[in-house]
Amino acid sequence: MATLTNNMIRFFTIRNLILTTVGIGSISCYFFSLPVVLFKSKYATVLEDRSGQLLSAAIASDGQWRFPEIHRVNEKFAKAIILYEDKRFWDHPGVDVLALGRAFRKNIQAGKIVSGGSTLTMQIIRMSRRNPDRTIFQKLIEVILATRAELRYSKNEILNLYASHAPFGGNVVGIEAACWRYFGRSSRDVSWSEAALLAVLPNNPSLIHISRNRDQLKEKRNQLLRKLFQQGDLDEVSLNLALAESIPEKPQALPGMASHLLHKITMDGKGQQVIRSSIDQNLQMRTEQIVDDHYLKLRANQIFNAAALILDVKTGEALAYVGNSKSGNNHEENVDVVSSSRSTGSILKPFLFAAMLDEGKMLPGTLVPDIPTIISGFAPKNFSHQYDGAVPANTALVRSLNIPTVYELKEYRYEKFYSLLKNLGMTTLTKPADHYGLTLVLGGAEGTLWDITGMYASIARTLDNYFERPGENKYNKNDFHPPTYLLDSTISEVVGKPNSFLSAASIWFTFETLKDLYRPGEETGWKHFASSKPIAWKTGTSFGFRDGWAVGVSPDYAVGVWVGNADGEGRPGLTGTEAAAPLLFDIFSSLPGRSWFQKPLSELIEVPVCSLSGQRTSAYCNTVDTVAVLKAGLSSLVCTYHTLIHLSLDEKYRVHSECISMNEMKTVSWFVLPPIQEYYFKSKNLSYHPLPAYRKDCTDPSFVVSMDIIYPKVNSKIYLPVQLNGKTGNTVFEVTHRNSSAVIYWHLDGDFIGSTKKSHQFSIAPKEGKHLLTLVDESGVTLERSFTVISGH
Repeated sequence: MATLTNNMIRFFTIRNLILTTVGIGSISCYFFSLPVVLFKSKYATVLEDRSGQLLSAAIASDGQWRFPEIHRVNEKFAKAIILYEDKRFWDHPGVDVLALGRAFRKNIQAGKIVSGGSTLTMQIIRMSRRNPDRTIFQKLIEVILATRAELRYSKNEILNLYASHAPFGGNVVGIEAACWRYFGRSSRDVSWSEAALLAVLPNNPSLIHISRNRDQLKEKRNQLLRKLFQQGDLDEVSLNLALAESIPEKPQALPGMASHLLHKITMDGKGQQVIRSSIDQNLQMRTEQIVDDHYLKLRANQIFNAAALILDVKTGEALAYVGNSKSGNNHEENVDVVSSSRSTGSILKPFLFAAMLDEGKMLPGTLVPDIPTIISGFAPKNFSHQYDGAVPANTALVRSLNIPTVYELKEYRYEKFYSLLKNLGMTTLTKPADHYGLTLVLGGAEGTLWDITGMYASIARTLDNYFERPGENKYNKNDFHPPTYLLDSTISEVVGKPNSFLSAASIWFTFETLKDLYRPGEETGWKHFASSKPIAWKTGTSFGFRDGWAVGVSPDYAVGVWVGNADGEGRPGLTGTEAAAPLLFDIFSSLPGRSWFQKPLSELIEVPVCSLSGQRTSAYCNTVDTVAVLKAGLSSLVCTYHTLIHLSLDEKYRVHSECISMNEMKTVSWFVLPPIQEYYFKSKNLSYHPLPAYRKDCTDPSFVVSMDIIYPKVNSKIYLPVQLNGKTGNTVFEVTHRNSSAVIYWHLDGDFIGSTKKSHQFSIAPKEGKHLLTLVDESGVTLERSFTVISGH
């Protein structure tokens, strides 16, 4: 008896263990039966503006217009789809037993499957499983998974999943894509008629293409509208209006604004989601239109591409992003020029100007050499190929003169400028500083419109924020940060060191200089761009007329413009001023404005400045101006151009103590430029007075003839023979100089044609007629020689 009892206990123990194990296993299988991620679909990348309006979208990689899952279903569509598909949706646990029974009865009567009885929950399960064949086994799986889904998701979440993944005809999936494709607007704005149409579309495959079976589709929509009326969801007026609405004839194209930004987002790894950008839709639309209007003018000169970027100075957010003009595939309209690296031309010069002021290496009006220059084999040229001898630094910036800028960079050091540009946000400097050298400020490096406009915005932000931070810690390195196209994004600064940013005073002086729209010499056509709004702006032109830049800033906006050909082909007249500046100012004309930047008085000090040299006054300066300068400017040079000279009592000649007594001299202060600078300066400045000559009996004791012309001889007649190819041959002129390392500057008929060092020979092919050869060495010694060319033709 005891043995029997023990066996029974063991039997029931084992049975309970098995039942418990089976139960736990069944519960576990049920619990884990639903995938963690229900839909593993490919989604379109959707770009919205700052207020949530659709700008553009890129189709999903599987070729479907499937927008990312929505988080809230339109109330009208929710009522329509529940009435049409699942009347007891809010009450059942994922399965509607009454609907299944009715479907089973209809299928038995018809002898085939004519009704599924599926709830919306069962339908999302079926869609997530890629619509397997309709069998009893598959239906059982749907029932199980539907009840499991009801435990995981709320009813509203189930509605969202259905609306996001239901098919709406052709390659349109999900209600959001359907509303844009069929109605041209978001699902949140659909009417009752549109909501009813969308509700009946996924139900019947024969109606799923909106351009066929239109009468049947309309009838189904109207039936649903009448049921909604009977249910009390819409009144009689709303019903009649809904019944009167037509059905779309065909899918519409989605908006295509900021398409290049959409591509950038994808390249940045932010695809397959809805991106709420900082773009302002209205401003984007206007800017695209302005760019296209200018493209129509530019293409007459075979300039086919243009780009524009508008940034909010305060936040660095992109308000408009036009990556290229609509010039067609033949002219590479798909290239995003805003993010493409292009030769910078002169567009970086303002940063060097500000840096020189910031370190006290010069004052705004300090004279800088503008003469033919060769530095370690590098021979910069001004755009005009003319020279002023010496020019104030601020005038050099306004006129965008290259040679004065190179002298400034030589003093500042290109290695420091390289680091400054990187600290300000220039990401394209991928090679060492020595690779660029002094060409760094003249277009020797490439930059993007995105970076450079952001750099201008950063210095404008620093100046504007200066007045919001009273006290010693008024600067914030976070003011220097790259632009962003994301709304309310977290910005990371790009500045690495506390002293790597520019002061408010240096920026203010730079902007004050750039407000002057006059562009003589290098630039033309400036009068066309006069504006009532104060704007600091700078242009740039790359070598070979391949890139035209224009960047402007106000307290509110930074606008960058690039014009050219995406394939790099240069064109005559493709300059920053002629091609890009008109576009820049048309864009600014569409922007509101406020007053100019405040003057940072706490960083300025009034000092006496020599009115001729632009340097701090010395004891010898004749004319003095009192001006406000940076406090760092107190360490700049005292005037090096004024010196004391001795004149005869009638002030006509220079004299010295070896030829005249002291009581017969008159000592005066004189503004004296270095000889080579003087040679060019005096022809451009009629008020300049060169040093008087020494009186005959007071010959300069240091004077020694140092240079002579070997060929041509005085009043030579030169015969230039015709070569076999029909062209006129050259003649070689030769000069000798006492100093073997001297540089001689050659001019023909007043135009600079080149320089020589050590071996002073120059091959020239002058035109027929009389000419004047002028030679100037570094000490200002000048020789002239007239000759006549006789052609061999």
